[in-house]
Amino acid sequence: MHPLKRLLAYAQGHRREIRAATLYSILNKFFDILPEVLIGAAVDVVVRGEQSFLAKNILVGVGITDTWQQLLFLGALNMVVWMGESWFEFLLELKWRGLAQNIQHELRLDTYGHVQKLELAYFENQRTGSLMSILNDDINQLERFLNGGANQIIQVVCSSLMVSAVFFALQPGLALIALLPVPAILFGTFWFQKRLAPRYAEVREAAGDVSARLNNNLLGLATIKAFATEKLEADHIAQASQGYLESNARAIRLSSAITPVIRMGILAGFTATLVYGGWLTIHGDLAVGAYSVLVFLTQRLLWPMTRLAEVADMYQRSMAATQRALGLLDTPIRIAYEGEHFPVAQARAALRFEGVGFAYAEQPTLQDLNLEVPAGQTVAFVGSTGSGKSTLVKLLLRFYEPQQGRILFDGRPISELNLQDLRRCIGYVAQDSFLTDGTIAENIAYGMAEASDAQIHEAARLSESLEFIARLPLGFATRVGERGQKLSGGQRQRLALARAILKNPPLLILDEATSAVDNETEAAIQRSLNVVSQGRTTLVIAHRLSTVRQAHCIHLLEHGRIVESGTHEQLLAQGGAYAALWRLQTGEL
Repeated sequence: MHPLKRLLAYAQGHRREIRAATLYSILNKFFDILPEVLIGAAVDVVVRGEQSFLAKNILVGVGITDTWQQLLFLGALNMVVWMGESWFEFLLELKWRGLAQNIQHELRLDTYGHVQKLELAYFENQRTGSLMSILNDDINQLERFLNGGANQIIQVVCSSLMVSAVFFALQPGLALIALLPVPAILFGTFWFQKRLAPRYAEVREAAGDVSARLNNNLLGLATIKAFATEKLEADHIAQASQGYLESNARAIRLSSAITPVIRMGILAGFTATLVYGGWLTIHGDLAVGAYSVLVFLTQRLLWPMTRLAEVADMYQRSMAATQRALGLLDTPIRIAYEGEHFPVAQARAALRFEGVGFAYAEQPTLQDLNLEVPAGQTVAFVGSTGSGKSTLVKLLLRFYEPQQGRILFDGRPISELNLQDLRRCIGYVAQDSFLTDGTIAENIAYGMAEASDAQIHEAARLSESLEFIARLPLGFATRVGERGQKLSGGQRQRLALARAILKNPPLLILDEATSAVDNETEAAIQRSLNVVSQGRTTLVIAHRLSTVRQAHCIHLLEHGRIVESGTHEQLLAQGGAYAALWRLQTGEL
């Protein structure tokens, strides 16, 4: 489907506003061309006096035949026309710009909301910067078109119809000659427009490449500086920007040719009216006033068509951008949010994995995994990198769906549960926890807007965060910076744990939560966990075996399978892979 049709289908909720805006554009153009008619009428009054068309056909009923009175009438009418044109100009600007803002706002929110519902597998093949380009710049392109381009298209069509009607009413023969270039102008515009479409699609893709590269480099600026690769990355940006420049240049070369072509058509139409209309007037076949009207109307009709080049350019840019935005909105959501609602407060978080299998591409990560986690127990998963520990948690959170088997939560398959209810039952602390660019208090209460200051303070105490928060300039009101960059890694992890504690979920998951912190922070987090894990199901993924010694059960994974299970003491007594790993980490022989 053409992107314009798709856009109109998307904007169905604004049909009433679109109709009103279109009406204002038409009325504005009607009043806009009337001054030319009044100029012709004034010339006719001055030349013919009481024998003018106005005196003999319009004002005769009210007894106005005097030349001066006719001019006064035209002056008053001119004021009404200009006020009408200005009023509808105000209304159309108000309506079209309001529509542009509303549709842009709704499309951005709908698209972002849709993106949030996509499974993580989708983002593995996407670049964040490219998505940012769609959500920001592409949707802004649509706003620019709706702000002015839609009105210009409507007014070009209306002026063509209105002026043509006047022409044929005054002099049909001249109308055919003067308006003959119009179809050629429109055909040429559409011809260029069709060839511009793929070029602007290429421009939008190139813009996405630039945005992706910039986003990647800004996020990795510390690494770039550490490796002294500023020149290398500047060259990469220059390469991406050069691609954008060249794509734009190819589009500009074509779009720049539209205006000269249109001007040639305008020249032909205006010259025909000027010369042939003058010849008819000299020979008495056309009144002087009518000749004046036609000359001015030809200019009023044809010269605005030079803006078709600008409109066509704006239109194709916006349609290419709209296609990308609506294409993103069409991306299927493969993990359904809907499902059976259940009261989070009554959840026990008893888990069972039945024959669960999962693979990234062709590489198996979990194979026929069977596991039961009783409610209220702390269960740990250890093993080498790539053994499937984090994948197990991601399946439980439904970031991905199992390709074989199923996972049960309190005896019910998680695929049948409402996704938001399921995730409200889970407190998740990852290795690299996300912090917003807000205050300490806002980050602890993330997702818990109703939390009181006392509850936030207690969560900070339980996560052993109070000491470092007290040293900050504004305490709980201190802003942490983008992604928490003003804090150390250990401080960020303590806030992430405080956030999970405040949520008070029946299921707590720690995915390598202490792997990137110092020994002191690890010990503090471990003390907090010993407190907060009481009475709730807790899953701990760790490389450091010292952090999981107190777990009710420890599972060792290798190549997506559980190869050993038991308590710390039982596993050491078995003398297997776990015991060997323990000796390696502790230095015991």
